[in-house]
Amino acid sequence: MVNSNTNDSASPASPQSLSDKEHVSQIEDGGKQVATQTLFNADVDVSGIDERKLMRKVDMRTIPWLAFLYLLAFLDRTSIGNAKLYSMEADLHLTDTQYLLALTLFFISYAIFEVPSNVILKRLRPSIWLSTLMVLWGITMTVQGLISDFNGLMAMRWLLGMFEAGLFPGVTYYLSCWYKRTEFGIRIAIFFSAATISGAFGGLLAAAISDMNGIGGKAAWAWIFIIEGLATVVAGVISFWVIVDFPDDARFLSDAERTVVIRRLQGDDQFSACWRASQVEKRGVEYDRLEDVFIHYCILWNRHALVCIRVVLAEYHFPGYKATTANLLTVPVYVAACIVTCTIGFLADRYGNRGTFGFGCLCVAAVGYIILISSRNAALSYFAVYLAACGIYPGIPNSAAWVANNVEGSYKRSVSLAMVISVGNIQGAISSNVYRANQTPWYPMGHGLVLMYICFGLISTIAMKFMLKAENARRDRGERDEVIEGYDGGLEVNGRFESVAEAKREKGDRWSGYRYTL
Repeated sequence: MVNSNTNDSASPASPQSLSDKEHVSQIEDGGKQVATQTLFNADVDVSGIDERKLMRKVDMRTIPWLAFLYLLAFLDRTSIGNAKLYSMEADLHLTDTQYLLALTLFFISYAIFEVPSNVILKRLRPSIWLSTLMVLWGITMTVQGLISDFNGLMAMRWLLGMFEAGLFPGVTYYLSCWYKRTEFGIRIAIFFSAATISGAFGGLLAAAISDMNGIGGKAAWAWIFIIEGLATVVAGVISFWVIVDFPDDARFLSDAERTVVIRRLQGDDQFSACWRASQVEKRGVEYDRLEDVFIHYCILWNRHALVCIRVVLAEYHFPGYKATTANLLTVPVYVAACIVTCTIGFLADRYGNRGTFGFGCLCVAAVGYIILISSRNAALSYFAVYLAACGIYPGIPNSAAWVANNVEGSYKRSVSLAMVISVGNIQGAISSNVYRANQTPWYPMGHGLVLMYICFGLISTIAMKFMLKAENARRDRGERDEVIEGYDGGLEVNGRFESVAEAKREKGDRWSGYRYTL
């Protein structure tokens, strides 16, 4: 628990070396550091706060509802695949190319608006921005059930992508503002596992709604859009009161509890947790320096993951099965993927080495796709889909957690996450066009492309772990040390600062005392 107070009356200490700066953020007495170290609400007594009980309280107010919202988002996003099974193409007189264009357009608007949405989220309260987005995409989803032609479908898919764009990157960033780096993985895994639950639940729901075929003159596919859209609107309205804001504004916590939450983040080298608006704005303009290879790798990983998982599980069918049966076959696959996703999130938090766990997930997925490419047996291919889902689904939240763990600075982390997820999602436009109807049911070209991305991911994982480890070693040797007044050592090329606190604030994760998560 971060509950000690800075001793403002301490006498100046003699200059000290920065060679052990990995632990310098814990220094609270001596020298210049005492006068400049910022402890959030230093005058607040937090001795009576049970940290573990507090974080359980935070968990219950954040994770369940956000996961439910993501479940609805994924239901709405993938419902077009279920609608296709119930004669949407025939009723709207769509060609295969037009259907694929509708899928493609969603990912284009989705990718375009992710970064702007995260910027707006930082400026507004999450309870306002996320709730507004939900209401808007729920209305769009409902109207999608009232369309009668291709043009209407295209317009609704564009709007749906635009409004849904803010949820996943927004919640990923939002949760990173509440939890330490060693706690974040399991939370984002639980949140993302709602996508797997929606896959299972979506098939069952579509099968149930299909019985409404003909009611009110609407086909089953239209009722799928209308029912799911109305549910989203209701959830969006409720969210205005249920979603809590960032830690320093969270009304469900007492002043002492808010103080503990933010001090925990400070102790985890998330020093931007206590910045005021003016400081955040100053650092926020520096996101254009995200040339790190790490970001590029995560873009690549998200790309291959999002290329394959939606298509393999939403469009893969077995010869002779009817629509409802095909939907029900996906249920156990998604359940298995949900369990594995949460398990990997827990283990990666506990043991670290997110890259190693990610590498293992990619290997499992690779085996699955090799089988899918070579097999012409429905049962064997069905088993391979389990491997593919259990390899790829955990990789998405794991890579998002890896990005969040290795980017410090409020705006920088917000925009970085949005950029990574955005560039990954644009690959959905590619996946929408490589799984063609003329290659059903085995889809060799689509599976081959996914396997190629998996191979890129494996190579990039190894390279990224090596680079991060090498950079941490340079910092251990003092090669990145800044010149700090009151301390011996440091190199001018790394910058000169009045205090360690100033160096942290100005450099973020490029501060020499910051260590990257491997």
